[in-house]
Amino acid sequence: MERVVSRPNMLAAYKRVRGNKGSSGIDGVTVEDLPKWLKANWSRVCEELLAGTYQPSLVRRQMIPKTGGGERELGIPTVPDRLIQQALLQILQPIFDPAFSDHSYGFRPGRRAHDAVRRAQRYVQEGRRWVVDVDLERFFDRVNWDILMGKLAKRIEDKRVLRLIRRYLEAGVMVNGVVIERHEGTPQGGPLSPLLANVLLDGVDKELERRGHAFVRYADDGNVYVRSRRAGERVMELLRRLYGDLRLRINEAKSAVARVWDRKFLGFSFWVAPGKMIRIRVADKALGAMKVRVRRLTRRICGQSLEKLVQDLRAYLLGWKGYFRLADTPRVFRELDEWIRHRLRAIQLKQWKRGRTAFRELVARGLNRDLAARIAANTRRWWKNAAMGLHVALPNRLFDQMGLPRLGA
Repeated sequence: MERVVSRPNMLAAYKRVRGNKGSSGIDGVTVEDLPKWLKANWSRVCEELLAGTYQPSLVRRQMIPKTGGGERELGIPTVPDRLIQQALLQILQPIFDPAFSDHSYGFRPGRRAHDAVRRAQRYVQEGRRWVVDVDLERFFDRVNWDILMGKLAKRIEDKRVLRLIRRYLEAGVMVNGVVIERHEGTPQGGPLSPLLANVLLDGVDKELERRGHAFVRYADDGNVYVRSRRAGERVMELLRRLYGDLRLRINEAKSAVARVWDRKFLGFSFWVAPGKMIRIRVADKALGAMKVRVRRLTRRICGQSLEKLVQDLRAYLLGWKGYFRLADTPRVFRELDEWIRHRLRAIQLKQWKRGRTAFRELVARGLNRDLAARIAANTRRWWKNAAMGLHVALPNRLFDQMGLPRLGA
């Protein structure tokens, strides 16, 4: 605990929490308020941490939409508790991480989702064309505290640290002013939760390693690659037993032994290119989710200028491109670029409205008068008319100048 509250460690945690920003917890203290809060409270909190008496605050429940429908529950700790959890993480991660399986990639220093997908690609290229794809049912909500604390106690001798972690697990949830007690689970939203998830699941990784299986795990998302359905069924039975020992449940409806082409991993899937090379593509579900997000950001009834719409899109598209650049599908990216520009042209056409305004704007942008007149006479057919010469009035270079990223570039 002395290492946790040391000045260098706390300064590093402070910088990380400030950089991550995020919303406030139940106490209303924001990241911007943190310096003032520390000046008034840190002496007391530090003494309580060293004495082993510190009591974390309740977490605030926040529901966020899932890409496949439904909602995911986050537990948002207060900013001071996020600071303490980050300080704990910085001391505990170097203790646990070196012993984790080489097949584990999620929330580990120097490892990314792309590394996990590349490793899965190698397994498929080697001839493992069947995958055991296991979905854990509400994993973070079902973590058994006693099992987790038993694993932590094997590596952590300081009882104050163990008590603090237990209190973070037991912290209740504030929902509409009502306190809800929890008896299992580690709430998503705190810096410490990903490390605790890796600690709990490392035993499954080690057993798969011992048996010589080819697998990749990213947090609670893991795939085992095998050469036949029969081998896959045996592995599935093994995983049912291993996860059952941890009191975790497999979502049977979302889990399967299947051909690798029919399943996704971290938003990607695989296909066979000429020469029997295994390539990576964006999974259909991820493409669908991306289009839903773009439609939401560019609703045609929003009344915003084209420039403002492009700026709203820019941050999302840059992030999406940065993640999915791993895919070997340039044609798909070019088609997405065309679809996005078509959508923006249709929105602009609607905003010009019917009649003289549309006609005047189209002619001023280089469209011949006959075509401009035809489009202006029926601007309610936004989508169809957006393909009738608007690439002249609103050329690709205009969107480039506005800062619209090209996914296919």
